[in-house]
Amino acid sequence: MIGISKLYCGTVEPSDALRYGRLSEGLPSHLLQFSADKRPVVVWNMTQQCNLKCIHCYAHAKARQTDDELTTAEGKALIDDLAAIGTPVILFSGGEPMMRRDLPELAGYAVNKGMRAVISTNGTLITPEAAKVLKDIGLSYVGISLDGTKDINDSFRGVAGAFDAALDGIRNAKNAGIKVGLRFTINRFNAHEVPALFDLLEEMDIPRICFYHLVYAGRGSTLVNDDLTHEETRKVLDLIMDRTKALHDNGKPKEVLTVDNHADGPYIYMRMLKEDPKRAADVLALLRMNEGNNSGRGIGCISWNGDVHADQFWRHHSFGNIRSRPFSKIWYDLEDPLMKKLKEKKKHVTGRCARCCWLDICGGNFRVRAEALTGDLWAPDPACYLTDEEIQIDNRQPASTGH
Repeated sequence: MIGISKLYCGTVEPSDALRYGRLSEGLPSHLLQFSADKRPVVVWNMTQQCNLKCIHCYAHAKARQTDDELTTAEGKALIDDLAAIGTPVILFSGGEPMMRRDLPELAGYAVNKGMRAVISTNGTLITPEAAKVLKDIGLSYVGISLDGTKDINDSFRGVAGAFDAALDGIRNAKNAGIKVGLRFTINRFNAHEVPALFDLLEEMDIPRICFYHLVYAGRGSTLVNDDLTHEETRKVLDLIMDRTKALHDNGKPKEVLTVDNHADGPYIYMRMLKEDPKRAADVLALLRMNEGNNSGRGIGCISWNGDVHADQFWRHHSFGNIRSRPFSKIWYDLEDPLMKKLKEKKKHVTGRCARCCWLDICGGNFRVRAEALTGDLWAPDPACYLTDEEIQIDNRQPASTGH
């Protein structure tokens, strides 16, 4: 995650993370990305079942429940194991996690174990009653996915009325006192909707939004030719930065992040060098703490059937199953060649990634996208939009020593 508001608007300073010692167990949630120990934030896709039919779903969600989901007891054993290794956050996702009746029980169990519990949902099933239950168990955050305004969103979601139902879910969660944020996956069909999403933040007083770059995984693989061009990506990022700054300057600050393309970090830094060189130094310090992509290290994923993945987009590769071995054993088993390489991926990337002066900042970006497009896991990420000149300009920071 790249915090646009944190970096560009200065809502976070390097000293903020340093004050807590940069250890995951003591950092507030908005500073976790700057932790030094990178304890894994775990996404648990607790069900494949979903009430919508999103065309870009990475999980290939379906209408019916599969018969291999982890049971409630197995879920609690998983949570016990995650708590034991200091996992700071567990994100309940799907499919649609609200379709599992034991979601409140399991999320509440995680909270009682000292973890922050959050859910990623389409929002359509958050009734006033459900919102009250989620609030009572101590849920930290609800991320609700929208892909644009009504017509665009419902087209992506495959169900008429999904947009209005999601807005009702947002209102119900907010009325219950739960922090709510939006999740928006950018592609060429909805990039023009970014301003409308910022308008919605203002109108509904929503405190947070994450803009996701498209990842070619699951049903999202069919959209590989519908990703933005590099120039379009740069324009969208400039727009996001401009709108974030405008809200901040008008006394309506929002937490704005981009996700799944760590080229955004250097891009923000290079813009700051032109606009505010003093602030740029702080931005660079925070980016170094962030360390870029953390798949297989600072973020992991567990499927509904217990398979362990490097992140939620790696379903084609499982490192093992928690029904056979605890997540903690699987995650730190460096006898697995791929797991070992992911924990030191800067040594293994090739091409322009290996020569890039931002490698320590970006972390090699998204390996899944490289593999999806080229067949080579360690090839350059095709979604990196930085020019050769930009990645080789090395007079403002030490060259990467990660390879």
